[in-house]
Amino acid sequence: MAEVIGVKFKDVGKSYYFDPEGVKVEEGTWVVVKTARGEECGIVAISNKEVSEEEIVKPLKSIVRIATKEDIARMEENKEKEKQAFEICEKKIAAHKLEMKLVDVEYTFDNSKILFYFTADGRVDFREIVKDLASVFKTRIELRQIGVRDEAKMLGGIGICGREQCCSSFLGDFQPVSIKMAKEQGLSLNPAKISGTCGRLMCCLKYEQDVYEDLLKNTPKIGAYIETPDGRGIVEDMNVLTGNLVVRLDKNKEGAPKNYFKGEVTIIKDAQISVDKSDAEELKELE
Repeated sequence: MAEVIGVKFKDVGKSYYFDPEGVKVEEGTWVVVKTARGEECGIVAISNKEVSEEEIVKPLKSIVRIATKEDIARMEENKEKEKQAFEICEKKIAAHKLEMKLVDVEYTFDNSKILFYFTADGRVDFREIVKDLASVFKTRIELRQIGVRDEAKMLGGIGICGREQCCSSFLGDFQPVSIKMAKEQGLSLNPAKISGTCGRLMCCLKYEQDVYEDLLKNTPKIGAYIETPDGRGIVEDMNVLTGNLVVRLDKNKEGAPKNYFKGEVTIIKDAQISVDKSDAEELKELE
């Protein structure tokens, strides 16, 4: 076991473990730590705790100090510099006529490097703009191409549910999301209804999936053959959250289907939820 603290460098992001060097650090405290790219200032999201050696990415780096007023002031100063750098970089992109969109700019804590994050449809030759930016800022420059999900996380916004985007409010990492998840959750495979502002499948499909998988274990699927209090029939529709079923009875196939609750029926032969090949191909770009 090893004692660690968890530190975040962005409001919404992953927590990284560091060695507190025997210092008790409360959650919400700003600290300066050693990282792969030099000293960085972050906020403690997890106070001192013990974790197993398997949970640690070695070598475990340590904190340098509790952040001082000067450290906090430097962070604020860097934020102002980032705004100026953003404007300068946009002008350079226009001057070089590059097909790229600048998303964010980040100064390292010690000002040894400036990172420019951008999106583009394909590969971009940005060697000349790197030279221009280096001549302006007199420090190391790194241009990093990111995906549309990362762009949405950085910029933030409101999802189609009316709430702040999951990726920019609480999700630390992106997880793979599939069309099948939307199908299993009973959603219409309409791109406008299952994709987020990034144009990809909504992240909520993933973190809600465990609940749906658990409910589906004892809920007859559409097409399932079941025994009801009124005889046998086939499930024509179902609501996985409420457990309500619409069933067409064998003895009255031409009549109106009847409604049942899943607890009232017995599954004789369940069906499978699958995505049509044509739908999967058409919606592949959303994943």
